[in-house]
Amino acid sequence: MRLDRTLALAALLCACATSSPDPARFDPVSADPPVDLANPAKLAEDVSFTSGGARMNAILYEAAGAGLHPTAILLHGFPGNERNLDLAQALRRAGWNAVFFHYRGTWGSGGDFSFANVLEDAAAVLAQVRAPAFAQAHRIDPSRIVLIGHSMGGFAALITASEHDEVACAVSLAGANFGLLAVTLTDGAASDATAQRFEQWGSGPIPGISGKALIADLHEHAAAYDLTKRAPALAKKPVLLVAGSRDTVARPELHHAPLAGAIAAQPGAHRLTQIVLDSDHAFSDSRIALTHGVLDFLAQECTAPSG
Repeated sequence: MRLDRTLALAALLCACATSSPDPARFDPVSADPPVDLANPAKLAEDVSFTSGGARMNAILYEAAGAGLHPTAILLHGFPGNERNLDLAQALRRAGWNAVFFHYRGTWGSGGDFSFANVLEDAAAVLAQVRAPAFAQAHRIDPSRIVLIGHSMGGFAALITASEHDEVACAVSLAGANFGLLAVTLTDGAASDATAQRFEQWGSGPIPGISGKALIADLHEHAAAYDLTKRAPALAKKPVLLVAGSRDTVARPELHHAPLAGAIAAQPGAHRLTQIVLDSDHAFSDSRIALTHGVLDFLAQECTAPSG
């Protein structure tokens, strides 16, 4: 049994588009599904979540069709300029709900931002999306919840998936191993330069952040933030790792390859999927290939109820 595989980026058969003239050829990346007037697709803009007593802004892309839908929670990076909402739209066309939110202290959400709080926020949203009243109101199948994160969000998706059995699958897009980052910041000059860069990245979207506080956060949780130490838990569920070969932010030889190797080395591991695209950190010139890869993985690995 193979420990990992590279997905063929083929067109996805969408189970929810059964009324399409030719369902076998339906591609949610490039085509719209049939209109369902009884249960139409929606954009829920009045959605919000709470974490640590603070309100976090959110939106929910609701898929068309009666019945319960699998649901993806999208976790953005730091500060969150690339939000992957093109992927959210494709997910909805493929029959998935897609939840997007801003962490505490970012983009107008209340509370304070920290890397530790990002993990708390992801877990809080996971619990609230699965809550019976919320799930019923938005036609969510609580047994089919996946986490999809980019950069820092990929880190948060994998950490959260490793700690919560209720996460059916996890997808990391150019995910960063923050434990590795902490190890590289032992030199005072490097720490100061990174702190200044953090504050520059956070100006505006994350007002008032302290780069030094974020560096201290990394050092305090260096072992807990090391994704390779989460390999035993991650090997137990379907995981997709996507890297960009030209990524200079989360360089694949440092952040992708060691983690993939650690997961694949686990006894009985067989649910790891890897994709390496010829692209940059935001997959700027590979959005269609990226979306096909994610949807194909979800269709193959994450559509059956988890329990």
